[in-house]
Amino acid sequence: MTKADTIFKEFREHSVAEFFKKNRQMLGYSGKIRSLTTIVHEYVTNGLDACEEAGILPDIYVRIEQLGNEHYRVTVQDNGPGIPKTHVGKVFAQMLAGTKFHRFIQQRGQQGIGASGCTMYSQITTGKPTKIVTSPQKGKIYECEVMFDVKRNRPLISGEVEYPGDMQGTKIIAEFKDVTFNWSDYGPAEYLRRTAVANPHAKITFVAPDKQRFVYERAVHVLPKKPKPSKPHPKGITVDDLLDYAHHAKARTIKSFLTQTFDRMSSAKADEIEKLTSIDFKRKPDSVTWRDAEEIVDAIKKTKFLAPNTSNLYPMGEKQIEKAILNVLEPEFHAVRTRSPSVYRGGVPFIVEVGIAYGGKAGKGNGDSAKTEVMRFANRAPLLFDAGGDVITKVVNEIDWKRYGMRKLDDVPATIIVNVTSTYIPYTSAGKQAIADIDEIHKEVALALMEVGRSVGSYIRREARKGEKQAKRKTLLKYVPEVAGAVAKLTGDSKKELEVKLLDMINRKYAAGQMGDGPEEERDG
Repeated sequence: MTKADTIFKEFREHSVAEFFKKNRQMLGYSGKIRSLTTIVHEYVTNGLDACEEAGILPDIYVRIEQLGNEHYRVTVQDNGPGIPKTHVGKVFAQMLAGTKFHRFIQQRGQQGIGASGCTMYSQITTGKPTKIVTSPQKGKIYECEVMFDVKRNRPLISGEVEYPGDMQGTKIIAEFKDVTFNWSDYGPAEYLRRTAVANPHAKITFVAPDKQRFVYERAVHVLPKKPKPSKPHPKGITVDDLLDYAHHAKARTIKSFLTQTFDRMSSAKADEIEKLTSIDFKRKPDSVTWRDAEEIVDAIKKTKFLAPNTSNLYPMGEKQIEKAILNVLEPEFHAVRTRSPSVYRGGVPFIVEVGIAYGGKAGKGNGDSAKTEVMRFANRAPLLFDAGGDVITKVVNEIDWKRYGMRKLDDVPATIIVNVTSTYIPYTSAGKQAIADIDEIHKEVALALMEVGRSVGSYIRREARKGEKQAKRKTLLKYVPEVAGAVAKLTGDSKKELEVKLLDMINRKYAAGQMGDGPEEERDG
């Protein structure tokens, strides 16, 4: 046996489930508080997505019960369409299986890992299965327990029962150890509060371990616009993407492949691109070589296209962000901006929305000790962890806030809300708590923050000038009796009449309604 044979004697293939079992921190299970929040996040986002796709106003119930030291039972129920019996095992105990990864459509979940990751974490910390109760058919309920066959990445199903009933949706009951509940900014309670802020069309009921019950009533009784599956936008497409699409295309020619595969790709645009290459677009798509793909991608970069179709996206919306800011933060000033749709590599469309609240209940802490709070969202789902590795945090720290009247964010009572909406969020890990620093997203977040920064800066400067004028008025009013008395001695006029005239002059010049409304402020706008 050679040395190479000896080295490779232990060579083994491993399933994706085995990989994540050994690297559970990549799924968000890296701390006791974070692990419990991750579990709630995965179950709730699946419930919201299922309800919205079925056209049902979501009604989400979450209960956390403490069974022992660092031992909890989590129950999450939605009122969605239910899960077909044949798919339950794959949904909850098979990695990279689901309805989302392969579709070019906006949803909170996207990898086919989340719910399965919860089942695995329950299994490796308690040795117990996860119980699923679902009703995919009216009048019938299907119940079972699922566990993981980790080596083969397959579900193990037991205790199957079917019986009549009126339940609608899916209920998940699972136990977990090595987790902790608390009321911090990183716990399940804060996660659900922020979820309610970003999803006013959902009713969310939360029962905490101490039996406290929180109900976030539905504030909007209309579902958000239902996103439609779409095609990738040609801008941002890579050579490898194009080659992969071409070799799987059913079209007869390169031209028809381009027009059928990409958004905003008309026949005229395909002709325009062909003229910029040395390729005959009447050839079959599967004949495209790497060099051909490079030529086509270079030509696409030189071609102007309409902005991405946004029928596959549904951002929070400026009105909703404004409503959330006013209802929760009651600020002295606020500003909201939505950037135009853009794309990043692979032709993936995205939209950046930003809101800023200043004063009132905005920021962390109270009164003079308040500091800026940054609330991050991706497809309406709160991002509580991994802030340091998130593009939003990075851009917030790069902005020169002094230009906008905010010298130090640590000393400013402000809340910054940033939501990135996309058909595919480029998370930094399978834990889905931080957005990768993609150039295009970085740029759009920066531009949106600078827009709201200019608005809040104008407000801060106006308020500062008002303060200066009020200070001048107070100073002048202090000297009115003295000045009136001196003038009276010189002119012989009545001191009281002079005081009245001086007071009238000062009040007209520094009237409350005029403070901050002069030409200076208009130039700032």
